[in-house]
Order: sequence, then structure tokens, then C-alpha cells
Amino acid sequence: MSLASRRALDRLQKRYARHAAALAEVDFMLKGSMVERFLPCGSTGCHCHADPPRLHGPYWYWSGRLQGKLVSRMLPPAQVPLYQEWMDNARRFDAIVDEMHDLSAQAAALLDALHRAKTKKSAARR
Repeated sequence: MSLASRRALDRLQKRYARHAAALAEVDFMLKGSMVERFLPCGSTGCHCHADPPRLHGPYWYWSGRLQGKLVSRMLPPAQVPLYQEWMDNARRFDAIVDEMHDLSAQAAALLDALHRAKTKKSAARR
């Protein structure tokens, strides 16, 4: 392997190691989505049934898959920032892993190019 190729592979490995270290910093992760809803109640004389209605809320709901099943939960207001942080962590984790896949593909392409060049040189010497 040439010195330039070895250096290029080393640079890719160092970037990969930085991403692997970043994965260790990711805290709890949760995939899904949150929605904020305003709803009417069941009392007919309530302001939520007036014209125009002034609905109750906001109420926050999280929906996602847990153990393969679609789950929806109404969240207490204090949990909303925590769930948002965990969903941000999941997106960050996915982005880091995608970058690691890209770096691995670049390393594989570099090794393939080196192999083809070596094979081509061997064939030319014959």
C-alpha cells in the first residue's frame, strides 16, 4: 500500500473513531413523534363549545413503536422536554451511524481501487 493511500485510510479511521466516541455520549433515545392538541370537553356550557370555540389544552401526545406495537401516550407537561431531548438523541444517533457507514464505504472504495491498481500492475509485468 502506498504512503498516500495509507494516510488516506488513517484519516478515515481517525474520523470513524471520533464518530464512535460520539456514539458513547448519546443518552436515552426514543423514536416517534409528538403532537400538541387542543380539545373540547364534554360539558355543553363550556367555552370550548362557544362560537368561536376556545379549546382546552395544550395537551401533548407522543406516538411511536415499542416492541413492534404502535403506542400513543398523553404526556404530562413536565415530560415534554425530556421526550423531545430523547427524540433529538435518536436523530443524532442515526446521523452519526449514517456518517460511519459513509466513512466505511469510502475506506472500502479506497481498498478496492488499491487492489485494482495492484492487479493491473501485476498483469502489465507478465
